Amino acid sequence: MFKRILVALDGSPRAPRVFRAALDLAEHYSAVLIPFQSIAIPPDFPPAAYVPVADRLPGFLHREAEARFQAVKAAEAPGSAVTIEPLLISEQVPAANAILAAADEQDVDLIVLGSHGYHGLDHVLGTTAGKVANLATRSVLVVHNRS
Repeated sequence: MFKRILVALDGSPRAPRVFRAALDLAEHYSAVLIPFQSIAIPPDFPPAAYVPVADRLPGFLHREAEARFQAVKAAEAPGSAVTIEPLLISEQVPAANAILAAADEQDVDLIVLGSHGYHGLDHVLGTTAGKVANLATRSVLVVHNRS
C-alpha cells in the first residue's frame, strides 16, 4: 500500500517518536523512508545581524538539521533493513508548504509528521500538521504525543 513515506521532522523532542512511527510503517510495508526537514531563519532574527553575503547561518542550520537527523536515525533505526534516503532539507516557508512540495516532488504515498498539540487560537488558525492534513493530495499520519 505505501511504497514511499515522507517523514517530516522538526528537531523537537517529539521527532524520535515521529521517526519511529514512520520507520515502523516503512518496515511493515517494505517502503522507502524519506526524511525531511524544513529550516528557516526565524522571523524575529534581527535583520541587522544577518548579512547575506558573509553570513553562515543557513549553512549552520543545514548542518544542525543533519546532525539531529543522524542522532535520531542512530537511536531509532540501528540495524534497520529499511531503505532510508538522505535527509531532504528545504528553506521554503511556511513549513506546511515545504512539506507538501517535498511530498509532491518525491511522489510519496504517505506523509508522517508530528502534532504540536496546540490549543486555543491555533485551532482556528491551524498548525503545520493541520494545514498539511487539509491540503495534502496523499494520505497523512499525524503522530500525537502521549502523556
